[in-house]
Amino acid sequence: MSGTVRRTSDDHGSRLGNVLSGIAVAVGCVLFLGGFAWGAMLYLPYTVPTDSMSPTVPAGDRVLAERIDGSEVRRGDVVVFEEKIWGNVPMVKRVVGVGGDTVACCDAEDRLTVNGEPVEEPYLRGEKASYTDFSTEVAKDKLFLLGDERRTSVDSRSHLQDAGQGTVPLSAVRARVEGIAWPAGHWGILERPAGFAELPGGISVQGPLKLIVWSVVAGAALILGGAAYGPVAKLAGRRRGKDRSVAVA
Repeated sequence: MSGTVRRTSDDHGSRLGNVLSGIAVAVGCVLFLGGFAWGAMLYLPYTVPTDSMSPTVPAGDRVLAERIDGSEVRRGDVVVFEEKIWGNVPMVKRVVGVGGDTVACCDAEDRLTVNGEPVEEPYLRGEKASYTDFSTEVAKDKLFLLGDERRTSVDSRSHLQDAGQGTVPLSAVRARVEGIAWPAGHWGILERPAGFAELPGGISVQGPLKLIVWSVVAGAALILGGAAYGPVAKLAGRRRGKDRSVAVA
């Protein structure tokens, strides 16, 4: 009699385990595929071709950039844009001035100033904010952009003598860089620079990239865990069967 009860209990546990593993796989598929679909809808991949954004984004790194409208851009954002006067190819630079700003460099401590206020830029890692002095007013609906590698970057400073005084129209912005996807050693989310936070308009809100990544990772874990239940349960069942045989003997 006791053997019959044990088998019934084992069968019930096995059926429950199969149901739970099936649910785990189903939920995992939703999270995994949903995360990828969400990411594909919101983000675009780009490869940074030069060192102009080093050390923040080294040359050759693959980045994920959130599709945005130019009106959503804030100071400190790293954006992807295309502008005819810059070669009409996707370029990646950091926004340091928006319409109405006076951007200048450098103050007595070699810092960039926006509307007379010095801006701390830790991503420069102790380098001067610019190795050429400049001062310019940014027209309405325009952006002033610099690379993080201020020694060699070809950016708004290089176009100061053009009609737009180095600025780029908001309409030229295609996306805002949220994180580095490849190589794995560089993977990470780009943090918003606090140095621009106190200026009017503040800094932009982080996109949903972290949530998307966690959705994909959690989904993959549930799929693998649910799929592994069957083989693990069978192996455990065989071991219990062997233990019973030894006990009966």
